[in-house]
Amino acid sequence: MTRSIRQSLPKLVLAAALTFPLALHVSAAGVEPTYFDVPSGGHPHDVAAAPGGAVYYTAQMTGKLGILEPRTGKVEEIPLGPNSAPHGVIVGPDGAAWITDGGQNAIVRVDPKSHAVRVWPLGKDVEYTNLNTLTFDAKGRVWFTGQSGYYGRLVPETNDMKVWKAPRGRGPYGITTTPSGDVYYASLAGNHIARIDTETGVATVIEPPTKDQGARRVWSDSKGRIWVSYWNTGQVGMYDPVTRSWREWTLPGNRPRAYSVWVDAMDKVWLTEWTANAIVKFDPAKEAFEVFPSDKNGANVRQMLGRAGEAWGAESGTSRLVMIPAR
Repeated sequence: MTRSIRQSLPKLVLAAALTFPLALHVSAAGVEPTYFDVPSGGHPHDVAAAPGGAVYYTAQMTGKLGILEPRTGKVEEIPLGPNSAPHGVIVGPDGAAWITDGGQNAIVRVDPKSHAVRVWPLGKDVEYTNLNTLTFDAKGRVWFTGQSGYYGRLVPETNDMKVWKAPRGRGPYGITTTPSGDVYYASLAGNHIARIDTETGVATVIEPPTKDQGARRVWSDSKGRIWVSYWNTGQVGMYDPVTRSWREWTLPGNRPRAYSVWVDAMDKVWLTEWTANAIVKFDPAKEAFEVFPSDKNGANVRQMLGRAGEAWGAESGTSRLVMIPAR
């Protein structure tokens, strides 16, 4: 079906300038969010844009993978299986949509052409893990997190599945791979990030400077630095593995809450901020923020991903996807 496509000029949260010491800029002229309606009831959770093609999203409440064609607004939804409740989605190196499915306690692949669905259950001996997000390492293996206190690895070619208990129990959430192939995850309940040895599976905890920050999502930039969204304290943190040092910045506004983080090809950092109901762009070189509030209340953008020139998010509270030019 074809859905409406609407645009809205970004607005600046002026009050933030009074409470935040770093630079805060009005969004550049001509940079306008574009909104794409998707079927209601699915509550789109995560989003992933294939290079030059479809945009995928997880319809968590209806157990489907959504596929948006941005040029036309056409949306198709693919059922993923009995009791499906998909959470995370990324575009794999094979061009397929790869999904963490909490309802099936499984990793799911949807073929980009045939839309065939393949399911890898975590195993009968693995309890409910509350699967969250996934990433590929340099060898094409899938790494994933489970908020119940787990992380794991799937080798698609051999169907080899391994699941480990996280070193501090509950909390594993966002996960990312650096350009050199290292894998890191964030623990929301555990208030830390961790580096996984991709050969042994051992996870080493790394503590951010701010206590009880609620590290929720992570993303690597082109230099292999790890950017972390702090849900509890409304900050964005950056860990440099080379120097083993941290820097942290507080997002603009009153009591911000940073849900997700994604770093574009120009090393600009994109975050979703729930208090201001906005997407926030951070330029590390200038230490400056741009704020793009949604034109509807309760947008609740949970995850961001993107592609060349585009930052994408899923408004779980409004049944829309949003794209902001990332130039």
